[in-house]
Amino acid sequence: MKKLDNEKELFKKALTVGGHYAEKRGAAQFEASDSAAERALYIYRLLAHDKLIQPLPEDQVSQKAIQHKLALWASRLPQD
Repeated sequence: MKKLDNEKELFKKALTVGGHYAEKRGAAQFEASDSAAERALYIYRLLAHDKLIQPLPEDQVSQKAIQHKLALWASRLPQD
């Protein structure tokens, strides 16, 4: 897994955009007390369920892998 140049910024973008996606879809309502790890896992599972990203094999799911997968997804989003 090759690290992206701006992976942290892309991960933050993925959390923001993914959170809005989950709320618009009616699947989640995130609160300020939710940790980034919890949000990331939920957004990853939702995007994989909706077939917007390819899911990782269950034995390879880790926080680092989820962050990378979400950063890749965010890098492919339109700039708007």
